[in-house]
Amino acid sequence: MDFTQTIDNILTHEIYFHFAKSWWHGGQNVNKRETKAELYFNVHDSHSLTDAQKRRLVQVAWHMIHHNEWILIMTDQEERLQVANKEKVIHHFRELLNHIMPEPKARVGTQVPAWVEAQRKEAKKYRSEIKKSRALPKIFE
Repeated sequence: MDFTQTIDNILTHEIYFHFAKSWWHGGQNVNKRETKAELYFNVHDSHSLTDAQKRRLVQVAWHMIHHNEWILIMTDQEERLQVANKEKVIHHFRELLNHIMPEPKARVGTQVPAWVEAQRKEAKKYRSEIKKSRALPKIFE
């Protein structure tokens, strides 16, 4: 499925940016330019995501969510230019949304063949015998 329209809707209507002084690269620019880009996204109040997608987003990005207000905060300050950091944080946000948007496939259990089960039980029995042989004789206990 293609979720680009939903992601574009989120990017145009539901995210906010804040720029701050960075402590990263930039030489003298670190002291006088606000190059650090911070992306804010309110997960709880989003109209574009379903409840299941919101749950998956919280499970995947729990370490970036301010839990009191359910606000996802992503930052980037690696580049020397504000525009480059903004583009980079938007790219990471798109990747995150592309990861959580599709419904995960249900796991289909497989039946273990009888010979594999018998082989496993035999290995456990052999291992048990090895451990029993290491035990102290009853006389010393």
